[in-house]
Amino acid sequence: MPNDPYLDASVRWRIRAGTLETQEPSHGSVVDSILSAGLATEVVGPLSAGKEATVFLARLGDAPIAIKVYRLFRTSHRGGRPTKVDMMAWIAAHEFELLRQAWKAGVRVPTPARRVENMLAMRYLGDADGPAPRLQDVRLDEPAPFLEELLGSVEALARAGVVHGDLSAFNVLVHDGHAWFIDFSDGIRVDRFGGVPWRRLTVASDALRHGLRALGGYFRRYGLTIEAETIVPRILRELDRFGVLSADGP
Repeated sequence: MPNDPYLDASVRWRIRAGTLETQEPSHGSVVDSILSAGLATEVVGPLSAGKEATVFLARLGDAPIAIKVYRLFRTSHRGGRPTKVDMMAWIAAHEFELLRQAWKAGVRVPTPARRVENMLAMRYLGDADGPAPRLQDVRLDEPAPFLEELLGSVEALARAGVVHGDLSAFNVLVHDGHAWFIDFSDGIRVDRFGGVPWRRLTVASDALRHGLRALGGYFRRYGLTIEAETIVPRILRELDRFGVLSADGP
């Protein structure tokens, strides 16, 4: 089905019928939703769970896949009562589009397969022993070339029109010896379809600096540094083709 960024027809129908859920569905209901949507033929079990979504290991025929299901409610890191997040289907659609955009450009991300409402299916990164580990949980044997490749991928991602909105060692997986980006729910689209240029480039600049500093905290354990104040302006110069961030630009 098309990846319509607006509410799916089934969601609109439930709103009109007054049957839209107001509580988080049970595990069984989520599994039923995955299967009835045709995203998988079997749900094996959860791989990870965060404040926004749960990722399940599933199978489509004989092929293992990952299914990300966004919650109807999420809880702030600061605690307190859960906060309702509207249009979770839109957030899933946003992530699906950014994944597809990055994948088409050859950047290492889980290959997006299909999106239905607040659920998206993608390639499973792992093997029979389990999912690929997060960079945060790995001790690299050769950190310098890994970092060089990772920074090259950050720039390639930007050239593809995408800036990761929450880059850190927690959102990079190590699979087959390479770095793979995951979790684009806060990603920023920086191509010509990404909104007002000044705003999106300013937000992207802040996200890049924050993300590279977060990665720098991980690589300091190896005695390596990331020169964010050199890398970010270089990326922005390439993205800012019309000089909107420059005082002397047109």
